[in-house]
Amino acid sequence: MSPDKVSKRIIADRLDWIETMLNDISVLPMDSFEHFTHERRTMWAAESCLRRALEAMLDLGRHVVAKGLGKGVSEYKEIPVLLSQAGILSTERARVMKQMAGYRNRLVHFYHEVSVQELYTICAGQLQDIRSVTQEINEWLKAHPEIMDDQL
Repeated sequence: MSPDKVSKRIIADRLDWIETMLNDISVLPMDSFEHFTHERRTMWAAESCLRRALEAMLDLGRHVVAKGLGKGVSEYKEIPVLLSQAGILSTERARVMKQMAGYRNRLVHFYHEVSVQELYTICAGQLQDIRSVTQEINEWLKAHPEIMDDQL
């Protein structure tokens, strides 16, 4: 696989999707665990939006790795490693992204093990991690317009 142009349309779409999902979580009753668990649909909405935000963040990274770096990945946890090696993500952001990839896998494959308390803890206080990773990727892309396909 050889490097190609990164699609501005895909990048914009994934960034928009991430922000939409995070904004949807932010309007849920997150002021206390009791409010979060008062209606079961709140928990299901939070889980769905969180999973979708994580998947969009990982798709964003995978697109940059595949097109910008010309490398394929077979597992989500490979994406932050390659982004860090290329200087796109800092070591700390790569570590956080790798943890989030693992959590996404838990949400999808081990959903029955995800507790409501941990879901609340993440949605109430750790969503900034997703924004920080995507912001760092986006800032790197803005600094390297030569690899971007400008067609929207």
